[in-house]
Amino acid sequence: MAGHWLKPGEFKEVVQIGAVKLDREFRIQNEFEILVRPRINPTLSDYFENLTGIGTALLAMKGVDFADAYRRFVSFAGETPIAAFGHDEWVLEDNIRLYGLTGLAPLPQFSDLRAWFAERNVDPRGLHSCDIAAKVGASFKGRAHNALDDARSIAAGMKVLVGRLQAA
Repeated sequence: MAGHWLKPGEFKEVVQIGAVKLDREFRIQNEFEILVRPRINPTLSDYFENLTGIGTALLAMKGVDFADAYRRFVSFAGETPIAAFGHDEWVLEDNIRLYGLTGLAPLPQFSDLRAWFAERNVDPRGLHSCDIAAKVGASFKGRAHNALDDARSIAAGMKVLVGRLQAA
């Protein structure tokens, strides 16, 4: 949200979860994507719809409740560690608290990849997940701020950086 969810009645409700599983060569082996219906603010702002391409009507038709989406995501992850460009686990945990959910399985081990990229000379400051592929010159097509495409962007960037190190 343009105001960073700081106004009264605004919450960082999850509307989409996207993830990829990679093999040792950073090739995508499996993908996960799910749309989530916000409980508190079910009508999305024009800003959000323009940013993500996800609209209120689409969520009404294809979205599921956060608790169900969370369970499916944890099932997809299994015992595999989760990594993201930032602390996406905090947003998931915030939604669990926001909705007063109990009895959900904990997330697997989580890593913030910004340090990994910084160690490989990609300054993460000011970047979003969707920026990574382009930043390192990786071939990637997708929509910025789409959770699955953002995960694909990160994977493409990681593959290019590891390939450069192996070639050096």
